[in-house]
Amino acid sequence: MPSAEPHPPPAGARPARLLTQNREMRAIGVWNWTLPAWAGRLPDGRTYNTCPSAGVCARVCYARHGTYTWPQVRAKHHANLQFVLDDLPGWERAMTAELGARRFRGTWIRVHDSGDFFSDAYLGSWLRIIRARWAVNFYAYTKEIARFRAMVEPDPPDNFLWVYSYGGTQDSDLDPAVDRVADVFPDEDAIAAAGWHSQEANDLLAVLGPRLVGIPANRIPHFLKRLAGRTFRTWQQEVDAERTTRAKASGHRRGLRLLPGGNTTAHPMPDGQAADRQDQAA
Repeated sequence: MPSAEPHPPPAGARPARLLTQNREMRAIGVWNWTLPAWAGRLPDGRTYNTCPSAGVCARVCYARHGTYTWPQVRAKHHANLQFVLDDLPGWERAMTAELGARRFRGTWIRVHDSGDFFSDAYLGSWLRIIRARWAVNFYAYTKEIARFRAMVEPDPPDNFLWVYSYGGTQDSDLDPAVDRVADVFPDEDAIAAAGWHSQEANDLLAVLGPRLVGIPANRIPHFLKRLAGRTFRTWQQEVDAERTTRAKASGHRRGLRLLPGGNTTAHPMPDGQAADRQDQAA
């Protein structure tokens, strides 16, 4: 359950404290940094998407349900995001300063219990913060695979661990034989049957425990109904396959040829007329 404040902060106000602890994280001594989940609208009318690579996970996101939707909690998360968007250097200085407190020395920070590394600039700020606070440990789940391949994997900070989570639009770029990966399963029995390793006992097992991390689905009835006994990985594969099939059908109707990666290009129509040369994402 996320921490709740008695009253929402005033619109546009910068949070006095950036790091919090929900009940689950407090039990294992972990602190959280949180953004609003996925897509929405800030109080000033701006729209946002903090999870640009979300796929099927957005349809059953725990952070779009329950206490995360309480006005005081949502306002706190919006204030966090507004600080980042309006003054990224100022936010970076504030986070670096807050992490300098003695209570964080030797502890773990979970970067995002909702939201993700939504831009290169934002991830770059986090990498500088992590390197500046070498006595603090950081970890994260992320679906921003391409961004991490380019910006983190070549020279990762020693005090930062991460796990790539299935259910996003970049799933096909993951190799579970090489990458540390996490998948959401219907329940603990399904995790064990697949030979994966549950992190239910302690969230730090996602980065410190055995590889192939299994996460039991939240027991939210309408989300479980949508999951329909699948894992996020298999569900995303189904969605990707359906999208490719629709793109092929559309390409044939338009006289377009499907290229690797799901894009299309024009080729001559049967009557000799050239089709519109328009690339279409699958």
